[in-house]
Amino acid sequence: MATVSRLHIFSQSFDHYRTGQPVVLGPGLCRSRSGRVGGRNGLCLKLKQYCRSFRCEEGGGVEEKEVVSERKSGNLKKSEAKLERGSGFWKSFRTTILGGDEYDKAVAKVEEVFSSIALQVGRYIITMMSTGVILAVGFQLSGGDSQMNTLIWYSWLGGIIIGTMVGANMVLDEHCRAGPRNVIITGSTRGLGKALAREFLLSGDRVVVASRSPESVHMTVKELEENLKDVITTASGSARKNLQHAKVVGIACDVCEPDDVQKLANFAVNELGSINIWINNAGTNKGFRPLLQFSDEDVKQIVSTNMVGSLLCTREAMRVMKNQAKGGHIFNMDGAGSGGSSTPLTAVYGSTKCGLRQLQASLLKECKRSKVGVHTASPGMVLTDLLLSGSTIQNKQMFNIICEHPETVARTLVPRMRVVKGSGKAINYLTPPRILLALVTAWVRRGRWFDDQGRALYAAEADRLRNWAENRTRFSFTDAMEMYTENTWVSVFSLSVVCAFIILSSTSSTFPGT
Repeated sequence: MATVSRLHIFSQSFDHYRTGQPVVLGPGLCRSRSGRVGGRNGLCLKLKQYCRSFRCEEGGGVEEKEVVSERKSGNLKKSEAKLERGSGFWKSFRTTILGGDEYDKAVAKVEEVFSSIALQVGRYIITMMSTGVILAVGFQLSGGDSQMNTLIWYSWLGGIIIGTMVGANMVLDEHCRAGPRNVIITGSTRGLGKALAREFLLSGDRVVVASRSPESVHMTVKELEENLKDVITTASGSARKNLQHAKVVGIACDVCEPDDVQKLANFAVNELGSINIWINNAGTNKGFRPLLQFSDEDVKQIVSTNMVGSLLCTREAMRVMKNQAKGGHIFNMDGAGSGGSSTPLTAVYGSTKCGLRQLQASLLKECKRSKVGVHTASPGMVLTDLLLSGSTIQNKQMFNIICEHPETVARTLVPRMRVVKGSGKAINYLTPPRILLALVTAWVRRGRWFDDQGRALYAAEADRLRNWAENRTRFSFTDAMEMYTENTWVSVFSLSVVCAFIILSSTSSTFPGT
């Protein structure tokens, strides 16, 4: 019996050694697999195990089955522990290398990229199907002539290739130019200037507000900051991320004073680091009346603000932008008289705007090889104090048809200003589609802003801005007409196919049966 017990002890010791559990060496001693010697606790523990094993030899295989099951369950637990350690490793790796928040951001970025790719591919497929319809019509018009069908095929294929190249360039260009802009807007504490500042700010840009009055600048900055906070709280996803870069600051500046203009430029560079867009929006007209009724001070203020101020600001902007790696863009605001037409009752104002157009033509040649772009922006007729001062009842009836609120005009001008490139561009609100739409719907627009006695019917700015966030997301019909020819694959491909058919029509006489 002793021999059997001794053999059983050695077998148990081997099993425990293999599994890393303590091995009994002698009275009061035990040694683990690592070689560390233990005390009486180890001996007592092992004696209990040996007694149980000895009973198994005498009492049958019931207890031995329990031991085997315990070992199997122990191995199962070890396997589960290994899996937990493995998953814990990847979890710790993800947290250590990428970080929890960074990992989520990376996943969101990948989803956004794939969503954009899917959108472009979807546009491409729809465009191919649409132009395929045009192709089928061309085959029908060819009368079954094989030579004509071959020419149609090649023309269609050429249009698709050219359209793809142009469309890809447009998409890449828009992607590269999607970052935040640093913008200066003079005369931006009210009217169109403030609406432009608000629109740039809520596009994720950094804006410098400038005006003569320090109090007005301070109030405008506070108001725009509140607008930004309201939009951030309702935004989500990439829109909220873009708004995190938005910033608005302000400084008092009289554009007629060279020192003030220089301070404005230095302030913007110190606050923002660079200047991407400079908009010369400050202007005045002193009402509608004959030239003889304008005082000397009136004439001086109009010419100084509109003409001299724009000259000084343009010069300062060019001085800063020529030293920037990516240059910059300057916008001078068009107005009545810019095209050289007569402006009765606003002769002084009209002459300054005509002079700015001459300035634009001169600077285009001076800056031909420069990184600085000089452009014009024409807001059309905007319901601001500048337009309404001195206007008659007859003027206001005409305003019903052609005028718009500053927020509406800014919503159209700002997206085009942000992505402008080159030099000499003219960004207009009153485009031919809008003018045509205004004339066609003139009978509906009567009494839109003013009644028959010239009393205002539209809401004040504070009331309009209550629903401004909702109105800003709307896309008007004329916007769709214009953007269709600017930013979609469909227009590029369709125009390419149309050009191909024009070529076909000019050469159709050389083919029999046509």
